[in-house]
Amino acid sequence: MLTSKERAKLRGLANPLEPVIMVGKGGVTENVIAETRNALNTRELIKGRVLESALMTAREVCDQLCDRVDAEGVQAIGSKFVIYKKNDDIPEEKRIRL
Repeated sequence: MLTSKERAKLRGLANPLEPVIMVGKGGVTENVIAETRNALNTRELIKGRVLESALMTAREVCDQLCDRVDAEGVQAIGSKFVIYKKNDDIPEEKRIRL
């Protein structure tokens, strides 16, 4: 569980990121979950976007993805969401320090 200070730091770090996960009208499919796992294995912090054609909100998508990949939801605003998962396999210089 993230504290409010950790969440605030992660929001600031996520601000310049481009979305790497796109969720469309199919919702949270196995492919989206696999891509999320891949992205979180490469980096600890990712941003995603819910397309207008989707039948879900960014909060719903964020919550479902976090449950499926065992990650923490940082924020969901508008059509974008941010997910964090600590990864000890990432080299020390690329790791996010909270």
